[in-house]
Amino acid sequence: MESDQRQVILLQVADEQRKKERHAAQRSRRKRRRMNWLRHSVDSVPFKVALFLVFLILTSMAGITAFEMTKNNQFETIWDAFWYAIVTVTTVGYGDKTPITVGGRIVGLLLMGIGVVVVAAITGQIASFLVDQQMKRREGLLSLRNIQNHFIICGWRKELEKVVEGVLAVNADLDPSGIVLINSIGAEKMQGIVNNPVFKGINYINGDYIEEETLKRANIKDARRVMLLADQSQEYSLQEMDSRTVMAVLTIESISKRVYVCAELLDEKFEKYLRLANCDEIILSREYSKLILANASSASGVSHIVTDLLSTKGGGLKTKSIPADFIGKSFGDLSAYLEGKYGAIIIGLLENTGNFYHRKKEALNEAQMTPDISTLVENLKAVKQLTPNKSVLNPGKEYIVKKNSRAIVIELAIAERGSI
Repeated sequence: MESDQRQVILLQVADEQRKKERHAAQRSRRKRRRMNWLRHSVDSVPFKVALFLVFLILTSMAGITAFEMTKNNQFETIWDAFWYAIVTVTTVGYGDKTPITVGGRIVGLLLMGIGVVVVAAITGQIASFLVDQQMKRREGLLSLRNIQNHFIICGWRKELEKVVEGVLAVNADLDPSGIVLINSIGAEKMQGIVNNPVFKGINYINGDYIEEETLKRANIKDARRVMLLADQSQEYSLQEMDSRTVMAVLTIESISKRVYVCAELLDEKFEKYLRLANCDEIILSREYSKLILANASSASGVSHIVTDLLSTKGGGLKTKSIPADFIGKSFGDLSAYLEGKYGAIIIGLLENTGNFYHRKKEALNEAQMTPDISTLVENLKAVKQLTPNKSVLNPGKEYIVKKNSRAIVIELAIAERGSI
């Protein structure tokens, strides 16, 4: 027993050490970023222009003070000289203060001449920057550094516009400005979506989404969700499409393990690779088509049922968050609550929802809490067998609702909701 406890303690100590090393590495990265930002700022043109303007204003103040202070009652203090230097160099020229000495007027002429050049240069730079930003945005060459909690769609297909419409319809809290499209089809073919008033504000990144640099331009580490489509932007074979999807998931996981990743596969033989990469949700689109066709062959009407259940026009199949009060309670209690409050029919549970990296991390921490080594081993085996978004259909009224689960429900049709 003592040796078992010692091993558990060693595991906990090792875990704490890893956390400390991770925090130290994060602090070091932040410090390097700050130093790089400072170095870049000092070397930048705006900083040098600002430094020159400060020097110009200070020397002009000194000149005006020396020439005018004793001979011109308009310049009684150094602040009068400062005011004159500012309004002259910015070409505003109120005319409320004017130098009367030769030296003061020479300083004024120099300020006017340099001011015109500087203001013209700054105005030109600003106009050039704005035009350049607009062109880059249209061409998909911008880096979206400030966007957060956004939805990224990687890949291209002819029905991409319909896909975006569906995403917006299903996610009521999402607007077009919160969507980023990444593909290499080219800006010309993307103009139909980018210029569509329905998608006003939508973001486009032109590039190959399997490349880390392209994903970083979309600020993927701060994204909420990523959807990977089987990419048809080039004449890829089916195997190449799936290989690119796997490569993209691995790249995303290397940048951020916290983002929720949903990937489309055409061939189920690649599914195991996405499972190993901790992909949160896998869509086997061709397999689904085969299943629907097979069911349709029996004249059972299943294809119509599936279409209605997945429709974005209201009602249909949805997943709902479960109130914390019902975690640990029976499926029957939850079913009665949801039907009474929303009129929804609950048909099952979706377990291990959310980001799978987080779920495994939580489960691992809970598994290590036991002092018994045999229990610890069993717990670790259970963690290894965790399946993301595991559906449990019609589990029975006595089934216990687990943490990190969502309810699978058929919502009431829109026309009937007013009566609830």
